[in-house]
Amino acid sequence: MTILRPYGDTTGDGMVQVSFTLPMANSKVAEGAAAQLANKMGIEPALVVHAKAMGPDFTFFVVYGRVNHLVDTSTVEIVERDYPLMTPKEVNAAIKSGLRRRLTVVGACIGSDAHTVGIDAIMNIKGFAGEKGLEYYREIKVVNLGAQVSVPQLVARAREERADAILVSQVVTQRDAHIVNTKEMSAAFRESYPSDRRPLLIVGGPRFDEKMAGELGVDRVFARGTTPGEVASYLTHQLVSNRKKVGA
Repeated sequence: MTILRPYGDTTGDGMVQVSFTLPMANSKVAEGAAAQLANKMGIEPALVVHAKAMGPDFTFFVVYGRVNHLVDTSTVEIVERDYPLMTPKEVNAAIKSGLRRRLTVVGACIGSDAHTVGIDAIMNIKGFAGEKGLEYYREIKVVNLGAQVSVPQLVARAREERADAILVSQVVTQRDAHIVNTKEMSAAFRESYPSDRRPLLIVGGPRFDEKMAGELGVDRVFARGTTPGEVASYLTHQLVSNRKKVGA
């Protein structure tokens, strides 16, 4: 089956739950406004199941109701993983035999972003989701610059370390800060390096769309749930396996 309808209480009943905030004080009028908005979104009937004041002038709502929209799964566009997953042992062996040196990754949270949970989960040895971070791989040199790193600082450190890859994490998304910062970073690296010597540019965060790599000017976008093993495998595929094929 390629045509689907949302599921709530029974299969195909079309029930959905959405949440949003309105710039209104919590009141009956505000609840009515939330229901009206939900109706305009195609939720009919719309039931406001939760309303909570967010300070004196804002209210957070959860609305439950039915939609008639259908999903055609045959038209869904995604980014398929185009590289094999490798164990740490396989990654280390490939880098050692292919590069004959350690692979250097410089990571940071750029701009005003002070949330290092994402970059630490991938780079620090403790890792994420039961997998060790990149620091665990003996053939990968990890340089984690932490939070609130400016783009010029990142470029300068990448040059100093002779980085093979740049890994940037962006969590703050107000006013599309993650998009603006990533485009600035991409432009800076493309201006500072010849095309054949530029480090691999990778960006990740919970609100990135994996299909945005071309728009952002980076080589790869990793979305929420990405594990260190996936990143290590991608780095090895792009910087070792692919180069060996090109040189063959």
